Amino acid sequence: MEIDERSSILIIRRDNIGDLVCTTPLISALRRRYPRAHIAALVNTYNRPALEGHPDLDALYAYAKAKHRPPGQGRAALYWDRLQLLLKLRRRRFDFVLLASPHPGASALRLARWVAPAHIAGYAEPRGLVDLALRGGAAAAMHEVERVFRLARLFGVESAPGKLSVAVDADARARARTALGARGPGRTLIALHISARKPSQRWPAERHAELLRALAGDADFLLLWSPGAADHPQHPGDDAKARAIMDAAGNVPLTAYPTPELRDLVAALSLADYVICSDGGAMHIAAALGKPILCLFGDSDAVRWHPWGVPYRLLQPESRDVADISPAEALRAFGELRHPG
Repeated sequence: MEIDERSSILIIRRDNIGDLVCTTPLISALRRRYPRAHIAALVNTYNRPALEGHPDLDALYAYAKAKHRPPGQGRAALYWDRLQLLLKLRRRRFDFVLLASPHPGASALRLARWVAPAHIAGYAEPRGLVDLALRGGAAAAMHEVERVFRLARLFGVESAPGKLSVAVDADARARARTALGARGPGRTLIALHISARKPSQRWPAERHAELLRALAGDADFLLLWSPGAADHPQHPGDDAKARAIMDAAGNVPLTAYPTPELRDLVAALSLADYVICSDGGAMHIAAALGKPILCLFGDSDAVRWHPWGVPYRLLQPESRDVADISPAEALRAFGELRHPG
């Protein structure tokens, strides 16, 4: 299909933060191939901050899923807002809607049909509603970045995927830098992100603290977590876990920095020299910022989700539960990351 240089393309990616960050090489490749095109993205309110300020997008649209609706907003109001957004996108008359996922699902396809573009692009699906279709599916041994980037072929892009990318909010970065305060020359800053959505990815507080004590010396530490109570039904937090780590860390030079918004997390990670975290959105953001990463993997596919495009060491026990990774193993892996070879 001949694609006009000034085409309008709406990219839909409506799942988790890490998935969306893994889509950024595709977005950047489309921008390089079509510098005069109108390229926009439709995401959800939960993952939207991962693309805010992205230089390769002309517009960013977001809707709230029912589980993410703001306090006090009823379902009727939420669906009314979504309808208004879809009508706005429909009036824009996009040339293409690109379902930027290996398995976009029926909901994403319904959104694409509501927008009513000239063409729906993506992996082929049984009903043939994707008319600009990539057939064959993604190989099991592919990283998520590669699975999504294959779709660039539909738009005449044959290059390999590049690096991940996120924008850093300047005000949020200034706040994080102020929180860190003055630091001695030549000292390494290690960010330790302790929050994880899946139970199998949560390393116990006492193990975090033991690793901090073992790494203390010429390093300062930045402790990052999602604030709130662990039993919050929608957004569980790690205030208690962070407090336990701080209490057990002793005299380790540690700055505690809760990140209530994703822009705060991005900004804080941008200041670090190294990042230690479990598999999840924070890990992919750290990779997008070019940080060397020690990552702890529980019950997830390390081939598909390992850090993309940066130096890393990955630990995953046979039990697929990060609680079974010892501080000694983590210390050894971090030493290999910091002093390769």
